[in-house]
Amino acid sequence: MAAPNLNGLEPILAALSTMQANVERSQKSQAHEYLEKFQKSPEAWTKTHSLLSSSNTIAEAKLFAATTLKGKITYDLDQLPRESLPSLRDSILALLVSFREGPRPVRTQLCVCLANLAIQLLEWKNVLDHVGSSLGSSAGDCILEFLKILPEEVTEGRKINLSEDELTVRTKELLEDNATQVLRLLNQYASSSAAAAVNPRLFECISSWLGEIPAADVVNSSLFDAIINGISNDASFDAAVDCMCMILRDTREVDEYMEVIQIIYPRVLSLRPRIAELAGSGDLDAYKGITRIFAEAGEAWVVMIARLPAEFRDLVESVLECCGRDQDRDAIALTFLFWYEMKQSITLDKYKQARIHYADIFGKLVDVMIKHLEYPTPDSADEADLFDGDREQEEKFREFRHQMGDVLKDCCEVITVTECLGKAFNRIQRWVSTYGSQTTSTSVPHWQELEAPLFSMRAMGGMVSPEESVVLRQAIPLIVQIPDHEKLQFQAIMALGRYTDWTAQHPEFLQPQLQFVIAGFNHSSKEVVRAAALAFKFFGTDCRKLLEGSVMELHTFYESVLDNLPPDSQEEITEGVACIISIQALDKVHSMFKTYCDPVIKRMMSCANQAKTAQDEGPRLAVAGYIQLLTVFVQNIQPYVSPQQENPAVKYCQEILPVLSTIAENFTSSTPILERVCRCWRYMVLSYRTAVLPLLPTLAQQLASGFENTRQGCFLWATDSVLREFAIGAEYVDASTSRAIYSFFEQQAFAFLRIMNDLPAEDLPDVIEDFFRLLIDALIYYHQQLLPSPVCQHILSAAISALTLQQDAPLIAALHFLRDLLSYGTEHPNSSNFDRQDSGQAPRNSPQLQQAVKQMIASQGEALVQRVMTGMMFSFPRDCIQDASGVLLSLFEILPLQSGVWVKETIGMLPAGSIRAGETDRLMNAVGMKIDAGDVRKVRVLLQDFTTSYRRRNVAPRDGLGRLEATRFRFNG
Repeated sequence: MAAPNLNGLEPILAALSTMQANVERSQKSQAHEYLEKFQKSPEAWTKTHSLLSSSNTIAEAKLFAATTLKGKITYDLDQLPRESLPSLRDSILALLVSFREGPRPVRTQLCVCLANLAIQLLEWKNVLDHVGSSLGSSAGDCILEFLKILPEEVTEGRKINLSEDELTVRTKELLEDNATQVLRLLNQYASSSAAAAVNPRLFECISSWLGEIPAADVVNSSLFDAIINGISNDASFDAAVDCMCMILRDTREVDEYMEVIQIIYPRVLSLRPRIAELAGSGDLDAYKGITRIFAEAGEAWVVMIARLPAEFRDLVESVLECCGRDQDRDAIALTFLFWYEMKQSITLDKYKQARIHYADIFGKLVDVMIKHLEYPTPDSADEADLFDGDREQEEKFREFRHQMGDVLKDCCEVITVTECLGKAFNRIQRWVSTYGSQTTSTSVPHWQELEAPLFSMRAMGGMVSPEESVVLRQAIPLIVQIPDHEKLQFQAIMALGRYTDWTAQHPEFLQPQLQFVIAGFNHSSKEVVRAAALAFKFFGTDCRKLLEGSVMELHTFYESVLDNLPPDSQEEITEGVACIISIQALDKVHSMFKTYCDPVIKRMMSCANQAKTAQDEGPRLAVAGYIQLLTVFVQNIQPYVSPQQENPAVKYCQEILPVLSTIAENFTSSTPILERVCRCWRYMVLSYRTAVLPLLPTLAQQLASGFENTRQGCFLWATDSVLREFAIGAEYVDASTSRAIYSFFEQQAFAFLRIMNDLPAEDLPDVIEDFFRLLIDALIYYHQQLLPSPVCQHILSAAISALTLQQDAPLIAALHFLRDLLSYGTEHPNSSNFDRQDSGQAPRNSPQLQQAVKQMIASQGEALVQRVMTGMMFSFPRDCIQDASGVLLSLFEILPLQSGVWVKETIGMLPAGSIRAGETDRLMNAVGMKIDAGDVRKVRVLLQDFTTSYRRRNVAPRDGLGRLEATRFRFNG
């Protein structure tokens, strides 16, 4: 028989070849564009069949054709006459016969095609019988694959263009009504031969149908024996494990599945010898599989484990054995959720006996975890490279240790913190007695065995009560004598930093720890220095009262180390000393501010002078860093001062405000400096609230001129704090001040609108985000002034223009603003404040404000609908879709009929040929029915489904969106 004619297929094959070839990116881009257009075109129906039928096309081309056909059936079935669908079904079945032996990727895609067609071809009632008879008895794997795929595709049915009612009925016809028949077919297949009984496809099919076939029916059939046997077969092991785990999950309702659990439990325990067998085999994947079974069984039956501890102890011991034998530490993470859920259960009062019963197991678990925390011993003598150059493995180990730390916390809740800490401390003591005498200044033998319990103590620190009086009294004096080894010093310092709450209650232990930590600042290792800075922060935070009298000595220390630290560590040590300053007597706060901050400002000014002529960013980043240190002081030094007194912290802020203003004026092009200055100003307001009133005129002027001159969004971010703290009705804020703040806000808004007029939105994503986040607060605190104001119309126009962006953050900010704005067109607007009437109900919105919003919508609603729907159909990121549909919902809640007209007009402006025949009428009829029924919330679902379906079927035209193309924002104010 002659090979099918390839006429017309050459461009497709050439484009596919280009995609796989080593050619320039522009050529690949052209090829991709061509293939993308081809996949959307009506001619793809015939050409995919030609590619699949041709014996002259390579496997990659056939896979492309099968994938394209899948997309056509899912999204473009309306391109074919309804009466031709049975022929399409028959042609796919014929192709499956051809590909029943493979290649498997092509066969899989064809099975997906057939499953999706079965969902949509509502008149096809005998799907399973028809597929079975068409493929024949020799196509076992092919039929199993189709059976596996069918439930998966049905449960993903929202991508299919069926109504909810049609999909519900079709789901019942294809799955529920066929469950008994499928179970019988699978039993027959499993009994047909020894090879069939361990076929991985069989277990995959069972797993897929477990949502429809009750787990009890599988367990009570011969299939369960096949699954257990499959776990002992190398070829079927993975699929059988997956299937077993699916069954276990289905038995979580233990009271309902008690009889089934009684059958499964002994069969699971019969697999326990495989733990030791696979641990010694070196097959890591198989060991993970057997561990997964026991962990899943434990998770599913955790209630039974708590109720019947004696009966289910063997299962818990099996999970513990999986942990203990996992020398490569690859499988143990699979058990972490089980240990957490078991802890959650047995720590309940009603399961107190179970907690006692399992105490020894959790004690052993602590030992296992601490052992697994040990760093590996390198093959070479080079201790600087413990993972033999495998950086990915090193990072994985670091993350893994913190997960094991969480398990240790679970153990603390079961067997008490003191016992868990005692186990770690005993290991430290054992190391000291065994290897302590062998330690020299250059060698620490078996340091891994000491570092692991130190890490465990650090991990358990958050669980320890300040009243703990057994272990820490012995452990801390030992920890501060840890040998000078980088990793030991690091872990010891980090551990001490976790027990500062305890130290605050036991002052006699403070000085040795503080000296040990301060000595860490002189260590040659950067990691140890970083640890020392972090630990110092915790000592300053939690032990501030004990260190109150040492504030001047600490200043000498602070000055001596500050310049040698990286920026993060500078902030941490600054936070530590700032917390100590914060509890000084009120008459000392100003002088302490000056003592600590004036040298920082001196450093900042020195770097600023260098930065004026520097070619690199170094000096400018240093300036930004020192400003950040000032901010840390402002954040943490918040003395209580009555409203009638002068706040000494504000007094110091007044002194440095001109300095920060000068910095901002001299570095208008340095984003890091401007952001840090604005952050400092923002925290002056947030920390001292209305006490900053004396600073307000100068601060507002600097924020306004700074935004006008630099066009940086950080000035709007700082403005937001002023807007909130001095809102109408705020405590100690008079009405004239609030009015002045609103005028200041309007000034910032007009400046923003002028910037939007000068530059396209895509050049201002950060500014747009900051502005609309500011607007959200303005609506909360100043809606009475903002909504009737003429500026609000221009702000709405700017928000509509911002919807042309494609970045998540500014889009979400604009959409949130729009949703809040539109809510003021209803009786109950969105609000985050606590202004509630005595009844506890949200206050009603005034008719005047509702009318103001409705007038804005009437004039700009059409443009808003166009931009929102265009974004949902073409450009919005996935995370923005819910908020976008929320905007449409708000419009329909306020002006339902007019919004329906705008939606229809928008759809009418879509590119020709991109809408299916009758699709617009069906949508608008459904929308009209929901409006008439008063169920406008369902309109949101209809529009979201429509835009999602449209987006899947169409690519944004490269020559623009025609009448839906956005226009530039214009403002003449």
